[in-house]
Amino acid sequence: MIVTLIVICEVGFWVLLAAGLATRYLLKMPRAGLALLLCEPLLEVLLLAVTAIDLENGAEPSWRHGLAAVYIGYTVGHGHRTVKWLDGHAAHRLGGGPPPVKPPQYGMARARHEGKVWLGSVTAAAVASGLLLLAIWYVGDAGDTQSLKGWIGVAWRAAGIHGLIALSYAIWPRKAPKEEPETSLPSRDRDRV
Repeated sequence: MIVTLIVICEVGFWVLLAAGLATRYLLKMPRAGLALLLCEPLLEVLLLAVTAIDLENGAEPSWRHGLAAVYIGYTVGHGHRTVKWLDGHAAHRLGGGPPPVKPPQYGMARARHEGKVWLGSVTAAAVASGLLLLAIWYVGDAGDTQSLKGWIGVAWRAAGIHGLIALSYAIWPRKAPKEEPETSLPSRDRDRV
């Protein structure tokens, strides 16, 4: 049941996102669209409540409960940026707004951008760990909580791997391509020279 609810929450996230953006930009109802977008966190609250009720009813803590905590953590850590990114694209394509600002591609500016994205993964791991620790405390000695403890490690390993990738942008920053020198030849003749 928990895994099915995670899938429903993920599908619901994208359905609410599409409905909110369509309402904002196609139907020209920005407040109603914002209200739909603000309903998205309710999906995670629902998942959290169902997971807690499942544990309260005596379910043995399992990988499903851990996955629910990691999913909620990921949504907290990265959901806002995803919504903001898609809102910028919808505003441009559907609402006639300016094109969204692209992240930097080169140098330390790209490294800073990747560092900010990595902080989302750290937030996700921290939220997931907090939820898992609460579940472990709630279950107490009544059940085997090893699978929940294992998910804490999974969350921090994912954040660590993402951190190494983000750090690589600082250690080996991409350099901007050099611009071609101006010539008086037309572009079709440059290859012949």
